Amino acid sequence: MYTRLPCPTCNDRQSPSMPEHYFIKTEISGRYVIQKPSGEDPFHLIVGFHGYGQLAEDELALLKGMTGNSAWLCCAVEALHPFYKQKGMVGANWMTSRNRELMIQENISYVTAVITELEKRYSLSGTLVYHGFSMGAAMAARSALLGNREPTAVMFLGGNIPPEHEKLGKMKKAHIARGNADRLYTQNEFERDKKRLNESGVPFEHCCFPGGHEADEQYLESAGVFLEQLLG
Repeated sequence: MYTRLPCPTCNDRQSPSMPEHYFIKTEISGRYVIQKPSGEDPFHLIVGFHGYGQLAEDELALLKGMTGNSAWLCCAVEALHPFYKQKGMVGANWMTSRNRELMIQENISYVTAVITELEKRYSLSGTLVYHGFSMGAAMAARSALLGNREPTAVMFLGGNIPPEHEKLGKMKKAHIARGNADRLYTQNEFERDKKRLNESGVPFEHCCFPGGHEADEQYLESAGVFLEQLLG
């Protein structure tokens, strides 16, 4: 099955000899890694999305630092687009501006498939949290707002909420954090996102911590307290 879309470099009024632009669906394998808790099921589920150029293991380490190892099933989803970084290291990217809307749809379908598989494999409590770091913050937001599994809460670290989404109420609750010296996620963006959550009526907690575009112990402690509060 294929879909014809307008060519991004031309329009339909130009010569019929101009190339036509198509998309075709194909199968691709996505990768995710999990850490089972040491406690008894049913488990609470936290699904995390890594930053640009990272891999699932990077996000899993962050999730484990937040949750401990007693109640939460930690799942880190790896972006579908790997590439070589410096010195031959491999990283992955969620999307670019090219074919943006199509990539968003495919990423959401991917996340849904991962959660569906986890639901079949494990006994889950129904508590679902999305967490995103840097570029993964947008994935966390879109999973909450566009996916078919509404979360208990959404957590953002060093990354903005996509500006095209006006109504954020499906997030239920939020935790939003930024390093004071973060040059990629600015103070203005941080304040804007807090304002947007407030205007949407989403209760949230915020955390500012020393350091730059990465988590530190203060963040992990704040995030861990937030997760404990969700379990009441």
